[in-house]
Amino acid sequence: MEMQTEIKKEHPSLIGMFTSPGEQFERIKQNPKIWLPLTIICIIFGVGMALMALSMDVTTLIDQGIPEDQAELILGITRITVAVTGIVSPIISVLVSSAIYLLIAKIANSSVSFKQLFSLNTFIMFVGAIGLILNMAIRYGIGGNPEIYVTSLAGVLNLDKPGVLGSIEVFGIWTTVLTALGLHKTAGFSKGLAWTVAIIFFLITIGFALIGTALQSAPQL
Repeated sequence: MEMQTEIKKEHPSLIGMFTSPGEQFERIKQNPKIWLPLTIICIIFGVGMALMALSMDVTTLIDQGIPEDQAELILGITRITVAVTGIVSPIISVLVSSAIYLLIAKIANSSVSFKQLFSLNTFIMFVGAIGLILNMAIRYGIGGNPEIYVTSLAGVLNLDKPGVLGSIEVFGIWTTVLTALGLHKTAGFSKGLAWTVAIIFFLITIGFALIGTALQSAPQL
């Protein structure tokens, strides 16, 4: 009987995060998968960040106060750093968010495991990965500031700097909705708690954007 139950377990699908996320969250709860999905997402992020790096130019660095005679060297270093970060950042992001969710789950008396949460966050991140590579491909083709997603309010309004409006973005909002749904279905959080946690994480993202904007606006010493 146990063997038959194992055979009937269906694998969650990355593509299914767009077509049937609720079903995927149920599958993740029963059969959490990590390594293959995470590898695919790291590759997508790596390609996306590589496109972002290629979209950077010397003018952007000079506008940020980098001396013109050093801009070319720093641009090369920045491009390499951005590309490498794209491969590593998904792993760190999923690890940290899963640890935080597990802590909340313990407080809420949820029986969800770390593996389930790690798998949940990995699959949700696929949406962000697609958003990244789509936006960077468009930026690479049409030009402009690669830090500004064309699917964000900053992109729609054609702003020069992302700021807070850069954080209000289609794939980011989509990820927030999926996080709430996933925490409810996979982790067993109540709907209220799931939405509260998802919205808080979204607001933290906006908070970081506010801090970044404030630092860029601060007078240079």
